[in-house]
Amino acid sequence: MRSAILAMAPSQTGQGGGDFMTTILMFAVIIAIFYFMILRPQQKRQKERKKLLESMKKGDKVVTAGGLHGTIVGIEDKTLLLQIAENVKVKVERSSISVVNKVGEIETPS
Repeated sequence: MRSAILAMAPSQTGQGGGDFMTTILMFAVIIAIFYFMILRPQQKRQKERKKLLESMKKGDKVVTAGGLHGTIVGIEDKTLLLQIAENVKVKVERSSISVVNKVGEIETPS
C-alpha cells in the first residue's frame, strides 16, 4: 500500500523551481499588460480632464453631464455659475462639466 502512495506522489527531482519561475513570469506579464492597457490610459484621461476643468474661465460655453448648455458667468472654487438664458443663472458643480468650448473657438456641430 505504501509503495502505491509513493508511486502516485510527484517526483522530487528539483524541477519544480522552473515551474515556479514560469508562474512568476506569467504574473509579471499579466500585470504589465493590465498596466499598459487599462491603468495608464485611464490616468492620462484623468490628467486631461483635470486640466480641462482647471482651464475654464468666464465666457466659455459649456455643456454639463445632464445636457444643460450655458455660458460661464462666475467661477468659485468647486462651483460655476452658468447663464442658460437671459436672466436665468444656475450654479453647478465644476465636476459636472463634460464639454468646454473656449472663447473664440469655433463650435463644432454635434
